[in-house]
Amino acid sequence: MADRRHDRAKLIEDLVPTDEGTLGGYTLNFLRDQKTRNYSPHYIRANGFALRNFLIWLDDRDLKYPEQITPAVLERYQRSLYNYRTEKDKRLTFRSQNARLGVVKRFFRYLVKQRVIEWSPADTIELPRIERRLPKAVLSLEEAEKVIAQPNIKTPRGIRDRAILEVLYSTGIRRQEIVDLDVYSIDIDGGTLTVRQGKGKKDRMIPIGERALAWVEKYIEEVRPTFAMGQDDGALFLTTHRKPMSPVRMSLIVRQHVEAADIGKRGSCHLFRHTMATLMLEGGADTRFIQAMLGHADISTTQIYT
Repeated sequence: MADRRHDRAKLIEDLVPTDEGTLGGYTLNFLRDQKTRNYSPHYIRANGFALRNFLIWLDDRDLKYPEQITPAVLERYQRSLYNYRTEKDKRLTFRSQNARLGVVKRFFRYLVKQRVIEWSPADTIELPRIERRLPKAVLSLEEAEKVIAQPNIKTPRGIRDRAILEVLYSTGIRRQEIVDLDVYSIDIDGGTLTVRQGKGKKDRMIPIGERALAWVEKYIEEVRPTFAMGQDDGALFLTTHRKPMSPVRMSLIVRQHVEAADIGKRGSCHLFRHTMATLMLEGGADTRFIQAMLGHADISTTQIYT
């Protein structure tokens, strides 16, 4: 029988019982609660995917109700994650296992808070340790400059791409954060960029270099008006089809220029994030300053670069 976990197109209610009082029903309530609390759509989707797989595993064992779940059941589920193989016969990384089990722990804490159960059977779960490692691909200063020089700046698309690369290199912002920028996010005169509702729904204002500002200004003045063509919702970076840039499209553009540079390294938006942090540290920047630039909630996340 086909593994239902591989059918990503189907919703929770298509795969397991969601009647009142079932774990499936409480899961839908849990996800709705996160939506009302203004968690990001990406965060809610990730939680939904993790719980969907958990519910399928339980349903295969005829476990449908909260009172049926014991610490022993959850220990079996944890072992199943360790032994699980993807469609390509690969193990789940410890990071993935940690993330999925973390969602399960939050779900059962929610059930306790809602007084569905008196105590959480997930409290005894010990999450796998995650080794914090420096990202494999980091560009040298020369390699970064070579990538940035790839766009054909004699064309409107090339000017846009150059502006994108300069912003990523100068600020180290995340892919979703650059996609979400609007024309008012960058203060040309003040030399700052404002990330609104970044990871964790937090705003932050960060400095942006003069060269990056110059390319953004050139793009806004010379290129963006022709891309917008009257259909303007304010998004900073647009496609040639007058639409706001999607995360996937942003990755493709950056990856294309990394590959064109022929530097023997692969990567996309996050490659510039890691590069910016590494080069700043090598230049003597304070770790706390870099933490603020990157928007890391925990200083230990930034310290992997040291």
